[in-house]
Amino acid sequence: MGHLEFHWKSEDGLQLYGQGWQSCGAPKAVVSLVHGLGEHSGRYAHVVEEFNQAGYALLTFDLRGHGKSEGPRGHTPSFEAFMRDIDHLLAEAAQRFPGRPRFLYGHSLGAILVLNYALRRKPDLAGVIATSSGLHTALEAQKVKVTLARLLGPVLPTVSLASGLDASAISRDPAVVQAYVQDPLVHDRTSFGMASSLLGAIHYALEHASEFPLPLLLVHGTADRLAFPSSSTEFAAAFQGDCTLKLWDGLYHETHNEPEKQEVPRYTVTWMERHLTK
Repeated sequence: MGHLEFHWKSEDGLQLYGQGWQSCGAPKAVVSLVHGLGEHSGRYAHVVEEFNQAGYALLTFDLRGHGKSEGPRGHTPSFEAFMRDIDHLLAEAAQRFPGRPRFLYGHSLGAILVLNYALRRKPDLAGVIATSSGLHTALEAQKVKVTLARLLGPVLPTVSLASGLDASAISRDPAVVQAYVQDPLVHDRTSFGMASSLLGAIHYALEHASEFPLPLLLVHGTADRLAFPSSSTEFAAAFQGDCTLKLWDGLYHETHNEPEKQEVPRYTVTWMERHLTK
């Protein structure tokens, strides 16, 4: 399994860190992956292994303000900046694997981003995978934080606060939780500016779900306490095209890092296989 690392300068001058993996031979397709809030692209080794063994290349990057990428932790100057960064990731996939079908995969915050990306950009892709999408979250019950984000996002965009994410809710595997807590590249910051941008993006995605232009796989654990399963079920109910909703009974937020972690990416591979021939 070959590993590559790359960097690029964003339009606003940040150096962003990317990496990818390819098994031997030409891949069936390339998956472009967008990670979740506070984490980084290096936490997807098991997904990479399953995808590579099935003949898929994977490219990913650390979001601005995350992992090895530059920028204030947990901040973006605008939602459009996220969209331009995904533009570059997909362009990187097309350049490195010319002529290969492309899938866009996002987890949690990344799922919000890829759902919005498909709705706003209408890219030429084989499909989109959105896991544990954060369209409805525990944050909704924290009215003070939501109000602060709406009011202070435009005037104090770079000021940040703790996200309040409960690490024990990411997985039923204690080793995964311990590794997450001890990971020096993981952080718990969210700026008022980013929170405000995400509130608008969540509303946009739910309002426009019926217009989604690509095949979509929605994945959620039914015991997810961080991003509620209603995020996926509500989006699927409004969808009018090729949509598969897969609910994993009893699984927590990081379905790919649960004890059932072999079954979850293999299900995703099976879905992608079906959509390679369409």
